[in-house]
Amino acid sequence: MDYQPTPEGKDPQIWHLAHKRVAFKNHLAAYIVINLFFWMLWYFTGAKIHNDEGVPWPVWPMMGWGIGIIFHFIAAYVNTGNTLIEREYQKLKNQNH
Repeated sequence: MDYQPTPEGKDPQIWHLAHKRVAFKNHLAAYIVINLFFWMLWYFTGAKIHNDEGVPWPVWPMMGWGIGIIFHFIAAYVNTGNTLIEREYQKLKNQNH
């Protein structure tokens, strides 16, 4: 991810979150395009015809890379970091008062 300074007038937290989400979308697009290529390669090279037993080989890079995609999604959309820190801060603040 490209860590540029936050432009003037922009909220640094929102700017950083926007960067994370754009990076995820780019990662997902690359995942889709490359895996589509793998499946086409598998299909058009005749592997489908000659090897009807077992799992097609494109499944393996898809699954491995898919795990990375899932973690990238969680980091960009679910666990934004600041939200968890804010919740913990509020919890500790409420306990002390």
